Amino acid sequence: MQTQNYKNHRRMVPLYHYVLSIIIVGCLVVSIRMVYKNWDTELRNLSILLTGISVALLLAGYYLRTFPLKAQDRAIRVEENLRHFVLTGKLLDKRLTMAQIIALRFADDTEFLLLCEKAANENLSQDDIKKSIVNWREDNNRA
Repeated sequence: MQTQNYKNHRRMVPLYHYVLSIIIVGCLVVSIRMVYKNWDTELRNLSILLTGISVALLLAGYYLRTFPLKAQDRAIRVEENLRHFVLTGKLLDKRLTMAQIIALRFADDTEFLLLCEKAANENLSQDDIKKSIVNWREDNNRA
């Protein structure tokens, strides 16, 4: 596996992020078109049913991704709070946002504390934090 860094740390699963999304949106578009074309025929109910199923698939695809990400975010917050506590004896600064904490998880212990303080004081964006990291701490156990 390639060494993780700012340029390659994002994880995309092509079959999920692209193929499945295109298929679901395509089904939704086609089913809506079917409703329009078949409104005055006996296929109207079937067309409406297919549109409902397409909407359900779209929602399921969205929530199948967002629910685990929220759980992962909570785990990251706890891990980084523990890490900060081990290094300083204090919890993370309350001003840090979830996005900032997620970005800070990639910082090596040698620069973690400085970046925590800088992120809180200067309200750095997630991207700015990641770009500031010199010694990248890999996270290969992500969903």
